[in-house]
Amino acid sequence: MRADGRALPLLISIQFFSMGAMEMSGPFWPLQIQHLLGPEDVGYTSLLSTLVYAGPMLAAMVMTPVWGRLGDRTGHKAMIIRALLALALCQGLAAVIVDPLWLVGLRVVQGALAGFLAAAQAYALAFCDGYRRGHTLARLQSATAVGSLIGPIAGGWLMDVSGFALLCYGATVVCLVCVAGSLLLPADTTRRAREKPVASMPLPKGWLVSMLLVIVLIQAAKTIPQPFYALYVANILQAPNWLIGATYAASAATLALSAPMWGRLFDRWAPAQTLRVIEGVAWLCALTLAATALANEWMGFLVSRLIWGIWQGALLPVAYALIACTVTPNQLGFALGLGNSAAKAGALLGVVVGGVGMGVIGLAHSFWLVAVAYALAALGIRWIR
Repeated sequence: MRADGRALPLLISIQFFSMGAMEMSGPFWPLQIQHLLGPEDVGYTSLLSTLVYAGPMLAAMVMTPVWGRLGDRTGHKAMIIRALLALALCQGLAAVIVDPLWLVGLRVVQGALAGFLAAAQAYALAFCDGYRRGHTLARLQSATAVGSLIGPIAGGWLMDVSGFALLCYGATVVCLVCVAGSLLLPADTTRRAREKPVASMPLPKGWLVSMLLVIVLIQAAKTIPQPFYALYVANILQAPNWLIGATYAASAATLALSAPMWGRLFDRWAPAQTLRVIEGVAWLCALTLAATALANEWMGFLVSRLIWGIWQGALLPVAYALIACTVTPNQLGFALGLGNSAAKAGALLGVVVGGVGMGVIGLAHSFWLVAVAYALAALGIRWIR
């Protein structure tokens, strides 16, 4: 960022802490719903636990492009502050709500008022060198990955210390600190107005729609394991609970390390060549997940998770960078909002497929479903190309 050399590091720090704050409560919503329902209504736990995750995801899918469009008009710094204030408010209210239905409703409101990731991406791209877009977005993705790793660990500790309310209050405080940090960011409105598109060649008609489809495919494949991951490691690999967390975190750790490297590489290539490499990476993901499915002990499983994280660094942040090549700067927020909505749509699809697939083919063979999904994603990218 040429306008202020400290702006990008500050933004990355804000993204790390805000994602950590959001994920502090991530694993614990079903536990709070079960607590609020009580033993007489325990039969509703499964339904409400599903809605507490699906509801905000659907709301964010609809509203994130709207906030992105507003950011194109008013500046993305304002949207960063708005999203952080909304998250702080919703986390604070979650600490005092005693009705599980109201808690689910609050989560839907939180999803509708989201849009931080798209706003941060658009803000960063408004300032960065146009030929460092992939690297810039990859660094933000790394901050998201590490924050999503640390957040649940901190949340679990707070749950043990004092319960769900303290967890939510802690997340609120972190978000308010991030708001204070966001106020120090330079305004992006004047710079964005002078910026010119940097795509080096005309892109074909339908390119944006194609990239959104790529995001849906790769995110669906990525999130398929979520419904059965812990069950698989515990029951099939006979691993203790600490290994469930360690193997889950392994891919996020290598993603955080590899994403900036991939970003630098892709910044040197034309969009068509980049898409060709993404197809190859999707095939590598399919082979790696096949190795995961074949692993019959935890060490081989862990190694495959580490390798999978390396490939992940080449997918989503690079797809966002390709979207940025599609539009002019005054449409960047809306386009990246669509990209984030596509990612949420893919994640929702993946969770549904994973849950249904586990019941159809059985827990022991579930990771083959992920390998097949990546192969289908690679074929889909081939068809798009």
